[in-house]
Amino acid sequence: MKRLLISLSLLLLSAASFAQSPTVEAKAADKTRPQDPKDFPYVQEEVQFTNPKAGDQLSGTLTMPSNGKATKIVVFITGSGAQNRNEEFPQFNHRPFLVLSDWLTRNGIAVLRYDDRGTAKSTGDFKTATSLDFADDAEAAVDYIKSRADLQRLSIGLLGHSEGGMIAPIVAGRNNDVKFMVLLAGPGIPIAKLMTQQTEDVARAGGGTDSVVSAAVQGNAAIYDMMNHNQNLSTAAMKIKLDSLLYQQFSTTRKAGIGNVPIDGLVATTSARLISPWYRSFLVFNPQEYLDKVKCPTLAINGTNDKQVKAEPNLEAIRIGLTKAGNKHFDIVPLPGLNHMFQKAVTGSVQEYGELTETVNPAALTVVSNWINKL
Repeated sequence: MKRLLISLSLLLLSAASFAQSPTVEAKAADKTRPQDPKDFPYVQEEVQFTNPKAGDQLSGTLTMPSNGKATKIVVFITGSGAQNRNEEFPQFNHRPFLVLSDWLTRNGIAVLRYDDRGTAKSTGDFKTATSLDFADDAEAAVDYIKSRADLQRLSIGLLGHSEGGMIAPIVAGRNNDVKFMVLLAGPGIPIAKLMTQQTEDVARAGGGTDSVVSAAVQGNAAIYDMMNHNQNLSTAAMKIKLDSLLYQQFSTTRKAGIGNVPIDGLVATTSARLISPWYRSFLVFNPQEYLDKVKCPTLAINGTNDKQVKAEPNLEAIRIGLTKAGNKHFDIVPLPGLNHMFQKAVTGSVQEYGELTETVNPAALTVVSNWINKL
């Protein structure tokens, strides 16, 4: 059964989704985690701001140290999938942005976090948006801060997790109002290459045999390669190519563990996901095209037990991109034993996220707050 589930989930690309994000319909668990804040000894303000390019109104929470002495404010950018301002993962019962914003604000740093477009209290159409559209939303948050007289004295930074870690450089490289940037498990290598590596790492962490891992890696790599080489095709033409390739892949993979699961349903589900505007633009994304324009101080951290965005190649690629930009102030920090969610992990597998009571490891929290406060 494990073999079946691993093979099926990988070839459906669910285990290889960039941030393992919940569906919008998922319900938040009632049970709190130990790190969820129980009191809020700082100022909280519900805010709304508009992205004029898309016309969506974004709702969020501004938190400010109560002593009024903050000199820096950080805009949080969530990972992939429709997420609320807490970057909540209902299926794992974790709210990492709630924990992180609470920590930073208690340490004298203001935070603006917001619901993704079309999610929770924000308006807009999430399903038709791409990473570049989400960059416009993040930039609208920067503009909102600049528009408020009481916030104009603050130095503005961006903090992005996972896909948010590739969106932040888009904004930082073009907007001089961004004075610093923090990348949490952000990608540095081309996304198609990252996703192929992720397929293998997630499969092995989940207990996949060599044959299952090999079939999943080869199948997904073939799909990504075809989409990259045909990125200018219309949606209809791309669907024809995808359906043909997927039928071939799933027919072959029957021997690797899918068994008698109907192929028509697998093809329809996978094809619908892959031809979406977000996925098509995502797979051809190369972070280097944006990292090499970022000149503001930057902190990039990643857990060495991250099976979704492998630490070593991505941190090194971020270093290369920032060096090419002529950036004179950046720090690259691998954090031993932490997973993609920055939890202290045993295997780093996706299944482990919800089993761990820790939401964000204190080492990660401390590295981020200390780095920002030293700027």
